[in-house]
Amino acid sequence: MSASPMLLELSRSQRLKAATHGTHERLDQRIMRGEPFASLENYRRFLRVQYRFHRDLAVLYSLPALQGLLPDLAERQRLQQLQQDLLDLGEALPADDNAALSSDIDPATALGWLYVVEGSNLGAAILFKLAAKIGLDANHGARHLAGHPDGRARHWRRFTEALDGNALDAEQEQRMVAGATAAFQRVHGYVEQAFAD
Repeated sequence: MSASPMLLELSRSQRLKAATHGTHERLDQRIMRGEPFASLENYRRFLRVQYRFHRDLAVLYSLPALQGLLPDLAERQRLQQLQQDLLDLGEALPADDNAALSSDIDPATALGWLYVVEGSNLGAAILFKLAAKIGLDANHGARHLAGHPDGRARHWRRFTEALDGNALDAEQEQRMVAGATAAFQRVHGYVEQAFAD
């Protein structure tokens, strides 16, 4: 199936956003139904979701093929901040469930996963303000939600410029969309588990 002329006028990151909009929207709605900022206990559940997802894709930040595509990739990882946020709140790190991505992941697919995690950082501006209402901040419990020193928008723009600037053929772009969709679905599954009761 070929892309419509209107879609082809969009940048790669804009096409990716359009292709995953429904999946992303369902995830956002599910997270908010869990009221993750209504109490510290709910926030702890949210933190466990975040930690599991970031742990799953931790291997991506050290892959040479991806570092070549996204030069500042290593500094974007937030797993360490999530670990500290959990410890701040007296939470043990969730057990390893062997869901981590493989180091032999296709780079185009990996870009889709990274798009989701980077987008969550951009969207965390609102969540960071909500966390403040339950007594959390960049020094206690909400480190992973804090913005980049250069600003969230600039940090996101650098990512999308790199994403848009790399040469991908139509098949690779489809794999990128599949990777992003799988990432949104993975988080959705973790949310369902964490907020089941």
